[in-house]
Amino acid sequence: MPSDQGVVLDDVDRALVAELQRDGRSSLADLGRAVSMSASATADRVRRLTDAGVITGYTATVSAEALGYPIAAFVRLGYPTGNYKPLHDLLATTPEVVEAHHVTGEDCFILKVLARGMRDLERITGRLAALGSITTSVVYSSPLEGRALLPAR
Repeated sequence: MPSDQGVVLDDVDRALVAELQRDGRSSLADLGRAVSMSASATADRVRRLTDAGVITGYTATVSAEALGYPIAAFVRLGYPTGNYKPLHDLLATTPEVVEAHHVTGEDCFILKVLARGMRDLERITGRLAALGSITTSVVYSSPLEGRALLPAR
């Protein structure tokens, strides 16, 4: 039953979500064993969680560095206009921008950028700077990345 804070999950739902975040390739049989349910009952639960929008998809976690992108940076963009089409067009044609967040505060957007090197980062940030003022912070290291989200109680 939904609430104003989202979908209400029971302990089995929470366990399934945790297991799938740990290993999205777990079979229904393995998931069922983890929550002491049959594979068919587990499939029903997973389908319900998907239909409710709790589970939104399955992806592989890959190493950006292994794929040739050793530099990560966060770019804050002060966007001077309410016409977001130029930004959306740039995002659609710049695959190195892997996250974009519209935020409150002095900057309008925070973008996560991956680059092959410093010249590549300069090229990408140059394209972004054509839209507004930017501030770039290069990532030294990431002591916490991709933490699993625990369902609220």
